[in-house]
Amino acid sequence: MVREKKVYPLAGGLTTIDTYAVFGDVQKFQKHKHAWKVWRALKGFGCVVYPVAEGLNRLDGNKVYSNLAQLKDKVTVVVPCLLPDKLESFVSDVASAGASRIWFQEQTWTQEFQQECDSAGIEVIRGCVLRHKVYPIIGVRYLNPCYWHGLRDVKVPAKRFRRY
Repeated sequence: MVREKKVYPLAGGLTTIDTYAVFGDVQKFQKHKHAWKVWRALKGFGCVVYPVAEGLNRLDGNKVYSNLAQLKDKVTVVVPCLLPDKLESFVSDVASAGASRIWFQEQTWTQEFQQECDSAGIEVIRGCVLRHKVYPIIGVRYLNPCYWHGLRDVKVPAKRFRRY
């Protein structure tokens, strides 16, 4: 019996059926910082997601791509998790990879990126991926800041919850 994959809405018309590339660096993935959290969240939603970081070969058993060119025509959305000063030629790299949208995280968007995207025909989505994650309720109710700010945003349930 084949089960249909449930599709959940995310920000700006994106859904869990889109394919994603999370763009970061070694530190953002290995130290379990924002890029790693975004990658894990999208995987938890059931999305096809590729980590991209130069100088990193594997991440939790998954292949890491060193640049966006290696993902040509495999992704529809690129999620940058680096500050703008580390994203030189980023928009042109996204366009070359064949992605049609960029989901800018908090503090990654600039007006210059917006202008580059507009001229390249790339759709811009702004906001944090982690706003769309349902956190399991554990004894103490701790809300991640992204969750708190996105309290009214559409949420995607995690695949499995642990019972405590």
